[in-house]
Amino acid sequence: MAATGVTKAGSGPSTGPACESDTMTEAALPAARLLVVEDDRELGPLLLRLFRGSGYEPDLAPDGQTGLHLALTRRYDVLILDRGLPAIEGLDLLGRLRRSGLTVPALVLTALGTVSDRVAGLDGGAEDYLVKPFEVDELLARVRVLLRRRATPGERLAVGGAAFDLIARTVTGPDGSAVALSGRESDLLRLLAGQPARAFTREQILAEVFPDASSVALVDTYVHYLRRKLGTATIRTVRGVGYRLGPG
Repeated sequence: MAATGVTKAGSGPSTGPACESDTMTEAALPAARLLVVEDDRELGPLLLRLFRGSGYEPDLAPDGQTGLHLALTRRYDVLILDRGLPAIEGLDLLGRLRRSGLTVPALVLTALGTVSDRVAGLDGGAEDYLVKPFEVDELLARVRVLLRRRATPGERLAVGGAAFDLIARTVTGPDGSAVALSGRESDLLRLLAGQPARAFTREQILAEVFPDASSVALVDTYVHYLRRKLGTATIRTVRGVGYRLGPG
């Protein structure tokens, strides 16, 4: 949607010294990855500079089709998407992602600002909705809120009949017994449990969970570790593809 409308008190949009306090606050969060789906040729790159200057790792998709591909093949902590996108409209894109099992928080950033527009966005799967023109500080604050929801102590994902605590790195069964996971085991389980309907290839898992490794054999090793700790049904092998979360 070609409506940049970025404002900031006392100056234009900036990623320089005026944003240093935001950068320090947000940098405390561990390397959050953002996907920005924005077709405006000025606003898209501006948002990339803003988020990079605030300590994030953003990617930019210039249309809905590219956004769909990136969201389904890479792991992100927050999505920021426009509504009036080419190829796939923003809420259609979000609906497809939600139906695929993607639960990453989403913020709709758009010029469509009526009450019915906002309601449609929130009912369509977005956690937040911000109308253009917007204040840079407010956008960054809203992203921080979504990231805090992601990193709130006690946050859990369902793994069969058990609860996976993302912060404590424990899986607690219905009987109250808890199993502790290593950091890599936790990262792998989080990837699979965060998108339970999706089958990941070994190459995708390697890139997301073990970016410093070169052999997909490491993925098989950690799948074995999780099955040994949590039961063989926890992770399902999808023939010809790779792995997905097992049945509930």
